[in-house]
Amino acid sequence: MTHLDRLAASHHSGRPFGLPSVCSAHPFVIETALQHGLAHQRPVLIEATCNQVNQFGGYTGQTPADFARFVLETADRLGFPRQRLILGGDHLGPLPWAHEPAERALPKAAEMVRAFVQAGFTKIHLDCSMPLGGERELPLEVIARRTADLAKIAEQTLDSNRPPSPVSRLPFPVSRPPSPASRPLRYVIGSEVPPAGGAKAGEDHLTVTSPEAAAATLDAVRRAFHAQGLEAAWERVRALVVQPGVEFGDETVHEYDRAAAAPLARFIETVPGLVYEAHSTDYQTPAALRALVEDHFAILKVGPALTFAFREAVFALAAIEDELLPPEARSNIVQALEEAMLRNPVHWEKYYRGDEPARRLKRKFSLSDRIRYYWPDLQAQAALARLIRNLEARPLPLTLLSQYLPRQYERVRRGELDSAPAALLRDRVRDVLRDYDFACGQSAS
Repeated sequence: MTHLDRLAASHHSGRPFGLPSVCSAHPFVIETALQHGLAHQRPVLIEATCNQVNQFGGYTGQTPADFARFVLETADRLGFPRQRLILGGDHLGPLPWAHEPAERALPKAAEMVRAFVQAGFTKIHLDCSMPLGGERELPLEVIARRTADLAKIAEQTLDSNRPPSPVSRLPFPVSRPPSPASRPLRYVIGSEVPPAGGAKAGEDHLTVTSPEAAAATLDAVRRAFHAQGLEAAWERVRALVVQPGVEFGDETVHEYDRAAAAPLARFIETVPGLVYEAHSTDYQTPAALRALVEDHFAILKVGPALTFAFREAVFALAAIEDELLPPEARSNIVQALEEAMLRNPVHWEKYYRGDEPARRLKRKFSLSDRIRYYWPDLQAQAALARLIRNLEARPLPLTLLSQYLPRQYERVRRGELDSAPAALLRDRVRDVLRDYDFACGQSAS
């Protein structure tokens, strides 16, 4: 039984718990999540989205094999046990090629799924909800059929990757073949996925998925799996993506309304072995996150909130640097990031609206945190390294820690945290992870 099996079972046995999904390609965030899991002896789920990572490299320049290798090497370096690490592929489907016609986009989606499974990813979210080039709104049956097609690719890839077992080479039959549940792949399905990167500008209301829509999705995908001979794979579907009414924009957060989601919560209680996966849970309060888990939104996706916290801490350290060093000695990290975004506006220009002062503010402080795409920039990396070197050279005054990183200041005062810059950055990211610990039924520390 995998951790995802135990997670789903817990929501049908009266003692539910949750699992954060760290959906980020930021090396510092990944390392911090693994260190946090190691400190508390917990499984860690790390996911790559189809836009971040795919067979063509995505915006990170990494294939699934590259990403898996990096995460595994990081885990090994930290001493994090590989058996407690879950690698997930998020939104696997034709989304990166949605502007292309189906006859070109769908083969690319199939090849991406194949690459993720070959690389050892075991939590597979299949998402075929988007119309492709020339298509209008898709019937649910088409979405379901495309989803099942990708599941078949995943199952076939797993079989082709698996070396013959000693049992299969025995010269006599065995009484019990391996259980289908012993196969490592676990699936997440669902066609009602919030738009990637946050709510659309001006969007002030979200419609919670109805129980009828959730039931129709499950029924259509189940029938499509069975039509492909994937009955055993269907038994390993563990979560359904729905819209619980949570989302965020540049400077707004749609808070979880428990009463509005109550019918949806009651529905999944009638479906053994399944829970919900909630996307865009970033910036929800700890109480709201906990309510989501209690209402069977057991897998909580978080990504931009983690890099937003990292960015906050970097900016706080830059402000401390400004107080301690003359202008010619400073890293100018904030300026370096702004210059990187202006040199290559592809990751923010069509998302941040308004006049130039408004867009300048969003480039730095938007909750959608599109600045996260620019940390790999060479000049930004050099400035960040200089910032850390500058502040490592002297003890940081407690007064400035209190001013700019008050929660970290309190932990430094209590002797719980080192005041070195890297430790402060890591602890600020862990503030977000602590909220998810609380939500998922784990102690926060």
